[in-house]
Order: sequence, then structure tokens, then C-alpha cells
Amino acid sequence: MDGLTASLEKMRREGLPDAAIDTFRFYYEQLVAGATGMVAEDEIEPLADVTDAEALPDSDAAEFIDHAVLIRLNGGLGTSMGMTRAKSLLPVKEGLTFLDVIVRQVLALRRTSGARLPLVLMNSFYTQEDSLAALARHPEIAADVPGDFVQHKEPKIRVDDLHPVEWPADPDKEWAPPGHGDLYTALLTSGILDTLIERDYRYAFIANSDNLGAVLEPKILAWFASAGIPFASEVTDRTPADRKGGHVARRRDGGLVLRETAQTRPEDMDAFTDVDRHRYFNCNNLWIDLRALRDELRRRDGVLGLPMIVNAKTADPGDAASPPVYQLETAMGSAVGVFDGAQVLRVPRRRFTPVKTTSDLLVVRSDAFVLTEQAMIEPAPQRRGPAPLVSLDSHYKLLRDFEARIPEPPSLVECERLTVKGDVAFGRGVVVRGAVEVVHEGDGQRRIEDGTVLES
Repeated sequence: MDGLTASLEKMRREGLPDAAIDTFRFYYEQLVAGATGMVAEDEIEPLADVTDAEALPDSDAAEFIDHAVLIRLNGGLGTSMGMTRAKSLLPVKEGLTFLDVIVRQVLALRRTSGARLPLVLMNSFYTQEDSLAALARHPEIAADVPGDFVQHKEPKIRVDDLHPVEWPADPDKEWAPPGHGDLYTALLTSGILDTLIERDYRYAFIANSDNLGAVLEPKILAWFASAGIPFASEVTDRTPADRKGGHVARRRDGGLVLRETAQTRPEDMDAFTDVDRHRYFNCNNLWIDLRALRDELRRRDGVLGLPMIVNAKTADPGDAASPPVYQLETAMGSAVGVFDGAQVLRVPRRRFTPVKTTSDLLVVRSDAFVLTEQAMIEPAPQRRGPAPLVSLDSHYKLLRDFEARIPEPPSLVECERLTVKGDVAFGRGVVVRGAVEVVHEGDGQRRIEDGTVLES
């Protein structure tokens, strides 16, 4: 039995729907044909003449907002921080979790707009139970559509023979998520897409659950809906800290393309990381016309055909001796290249405040950001300039180690940059001003006492 047949049979035994199986086949056949998913620098041009959200008129979105739905990607476990449950259940501000804050944001929008505004989560098999239990503590968030759907999974493929990997020690590790580009397939196969359209929802705003700056902005909705745009991707100005993040560019034929690090050839990395050349960073905040999405899926027989990302890993991420595998993935933002008439929109940095590391978490938990009555996470009013740039070394990588060493965030409202190297514990009431580096190279742990002021 060849690798493709073995993979498809494995997916059927698992009960995966036809559209998910057909989509996997589409990418597997590309892999066998030698496709790498790379986007070469000489095939693209930097974006120019991008519409600016801050220049949009304050148009009335009243006729559109009752037809809008908010979808949050909620499949991540926060494994990079050592978590084993949904990342959105991590306390992020004033004791509230990401999910608590998102719920408050949606309820605030409902109050001010009078719109239905359902919240729908795209969960994974790993996050669904805990996340739905957390949502059940907010019964007022329920709407007239299901509160979640589940992304698919696909076999990890052995590098040596392109067969599905077998890992009897932990069969769950034989499977991988197909990347968040699976959003479109999962909306289709779950029936959520048809349900939303039947109940007169047309416009979806989609974002990661760890980006609390991504809220439904009425004037952006009005721009999107009134212009009849099928798909729009929010971008923001790249900084040196974003140089390894995906950017949107224009293909030579005039279409748009999202290029991620994993789609960049080694010889193109200098151009990829040049933030003056490729100026716009992909926020992963998307606006989609659900009718246009359904039409495109029907036209393509359920396979949207997003650009492939080949992710090389080991079967067991914690065992370097386990078989090398390919995970075939797609990015949801890459649909910007699928829809005729797709647009990009430059937005202010405040709409992109993701938490990927404990360094990010420290910044958001600190007084450099405040939680408003509308549940917005915003820079503190007295703060000037960009958010503090925090770099914590490997002693703080895992959440439990981070919280043991920094049980209370230091004040960062006057901080430009904080770098911590070595095993350092912070007392309560510590204040950081300017650009500060804390280094401890000796044995044991250094402690910064309560009330200490660190300044450059």
C-alpha cells in the first residue's frame, strides 16, 4: 500500500469528513511532486498603497453589525510555555483569563450596538472540553448559533517513505493539526458555515484568542461590508522584533500572498527579515464575507487550495530520536491570495498584542497596559511610545518557573526595555524605568527585594 492510500485509510478509520480527507490529499500530492511551499523573493514585490484604517471615515456600521460574527482560534495549548490545557484559560490581566476578557469584549459590543454578535470558538480536540466548561460560566454569551466547532487532524508523514508514522507509545502523536488554514474546511464540515448564513450572518471577524487587541471595530466592518470586499487581512508596520513573522506581499501577477518564515528559502531570508523592504506584518486578524467563502468552497469542491507549508518535525516533539516527519499545514491568512478582490488594511499596533511567550505575558500583566471598562487591553494613558521590550532568558520560559520567580509583575509603565539573564527572582513593588539589564551569572538565585527601583 502506498503512503497516500495508507494515509487516507487512516483518516477514514478515524471518521474524518470527506472535505478534510480531500484537502489532505491535495497537499500530499504536492509533497510527492516535490513541492516545497516556498515563496521566492524574485516572485513577489513589496506591498504599496495600502488602505489605512486610521484614515477610514467613522461610518455607521448599524446596518451591518447585526449580521456579524466573531470567531476566535482557540486550539492552542500554550506548549511553548509548558502548558497542557487551552492557552486561552491562562490568567492574563487582573485575574481574568484570555477567554474571560474576550467574553467581556463581546458583551460590551453587544451593549453598545444592540447587535446579536455571537462568539464562536474554533477548538481542537485538546481544548474543547476545558474551553466549553469555561464558557459555561458565562451563560450570557450564548447566542443563536453553536458556540464552537473543532478543527480537524491529519496524519504525520514519515520523511523516509512518506507513509503515515506509527508511534504506539503514544498514538495521539501520530496526528497533527493542519494549521489554522483548516478554519475554512472545519467551518464547512461542521455545518457552522451554513448555519451562520441561514441565520443571516454574513461578516466574520476572525482572530487568535491570545491577541486581545483584536476586537471588532465598527468602522472597519463598515468599510469592509459597504465596499463588498470578500476577504480582508489586517497588517501593521513591522518592527525589528517582527522580522521573523509572516508578511503580505504582491505576486508578479498582481495577486496577494502571505509568506511565512517556513515558506522562505535560506537565500531569501535577508530580504524576508528586511522590515524596510517588506513593511507590513500579518496580524492574523481577518474579515470574511461568509457567502463569498461558501461560494468559493463550492467552486473548488471543498478544497480551498491555500499555499502549503511543510513543517519538518519529529513524531514525538519531546524525543529527538523519534522518526522525522512532515506536517502539512496551511495558514488562514494565506486565503488573501485565493479571493478575487481581497484587500489588506493597515491597522495601528494596538490591534496586535499577542502573547506567545512569558516575556509577552509579563508586559500585558504589568501596568504598561490597562483593562478598560469596555474590556480593551490598551497602553496605559501615561505611557509614551511603543510597548516595553522585555526579554527573559530560559529560566522563565515555562509558566511555572516564570510565576515562581515573578509572582507580581514589576511596574513597567516607565520602562523602555527590560532584559533579564540568569536566575533572578523579583519581589513585590519593583519598579523598572528606562532600559534596564539584570544579569546574574553566579550560583543560586539572586533576589531583587520588594520596592526596588531599577533604572538606567
